[in-house]
Amino acid sequence: MLISEYLALRNQISVTTGNPISTGNVTQPNLPEENGTSFAAALQKKIEEKQGVEFTKHAMQRLSERSIDITEGNTLERLNKGVEIAADKGSSETLVLVDRNAFVVSVKNNKVITTIPQEELQGNIFTNIDSAVIV
Repeated sequence: MLISEYLALRNQISVTTGNPISTGNVTQPNLPEENGTSFAAALQKKIEEKQGVEFTKHAMQRLSERSIDITEGNTLERLNKGVEIAADKGSSETLVLVDRNAFVVSVKNNKVITTIPQEELQGNIFTNIDSAVIV
C-alpha cells in the first residue's frame, strides 16, 4: 500500500473517543487489492511457487565432495516425489533412496540434510529418521 493510499484511507475512517453518541452500523472501508488479487490468493500463489526440496549448506557440500549429480535423469523429480510420499504418511525425518544415492531429508522443513552415494552406503547406520522411501 502506498503512502498516498494510506492517507486517503485514513481520512475515510472516523475515530471516536469517549462514549459514542449513536450506535449505528460501522462499515469497514474497502481496502485496495494489489494487482486485483486478495491476500489469500497472493499467499496461495506463493505457496504453489515453492516447489521441491531445498538443500542445506552441508548437503550442497556433500553433493560436491561425493560427485553426486542430481540433474542426472530425473533424480531431483523422484526425490521430490519421495518427500511428498513421506509427508503424506506424516513423516518428519526420512531416508529417501533414489537409484544409487541416499538422501536424508527433513520433511517438515522440506530440506535435504545430507546425501550419501552408493559406494558409502554399506555399513552405514541411519539414525534420527522415522521412515524410508525407495523411489
